[in-house]
Amino acid sequence: MRGARSAAAALADVAARVDAADPHADVAESDVDELQRLTLANAVAAQALRGLVETMLKRRGKLHEQTSTEGAGGIDE
Repeated sequence: MRGARSAAAALADVAARVDAADPHADVAESDVDELQRLTLANAVAAQALRGLVETMLKRRGKLHEQTSTEGAGGIDE
């Protein structure tokens, strides 16, 4: 939970800088680099949080084990 919150807060900081920039200008290279790093951090934190929630739901019997073909997370190939 803490990882997801800190990743979101870090993304909010760079988002404020990008939002404040001239919409017709390129985003600063340092901000693009930070966005690249933060999008990965947010993805990892979101997956970890999802795993925690699924574990809690399984313990309560509210989520059944899925087979590997069902576990695509709603993503069609």
